[in-house]
Amino acid sequence: MSALKDQLHDDLTTSMKARDALRTSTLRMVLTAITNAEVSGKQVRELTDEDVLTVLGAEAKKRREAAQAFADGNRPELAQKETDEAAILAEYLPAQLGAEEIAVIVSAAVESSGAAGEGMKAMGKVMGIVSPQVKGKADGGAVAAEVKRQLGV
Repeated sequence: MSALKDQLHDDLTTSMKARDALRTSTLRMVLTAITNAEVSGKQVRELTDEDVLTVLGAEAKKRREAAQAFADGNRPELAQKETDEAAILAEYLPAQLGAEEIAVIVSAAVESSGAAGEGMKAMGKVMGIVSPQVKGKADGGAVAAEVKRQLGV
């Protein structure tokens, strides 16, 4: 079992003992998502820490999007619940990169790929270089926006 999954199980037990309903339900939800990822496909497999981080990132993104949808729908109590769940999941994710750090990574990728001045057709080439470096550490939309900005699209 991955160390991160063990940590999630331990934290679930702690939150159950503390009667923290929100944390307990959030951790149960993410552990279920991890189990679903393990049994999806043709063969059951044990997820690595990196795979668990991918699942955590996807679940956190779902919570952020749901919170935005609830806020747009004038349902502040549900939006707050989703925001609180996203905050709990963020505790297990690596620190997010700032705009300046993303800009540095993207400019290095543009320079190394020789994509400067090629416009939109170089977007895939640059994103292919940048994506593995920022996986789980930055929002894909923010990275894509920075790539477009630097390519002059």
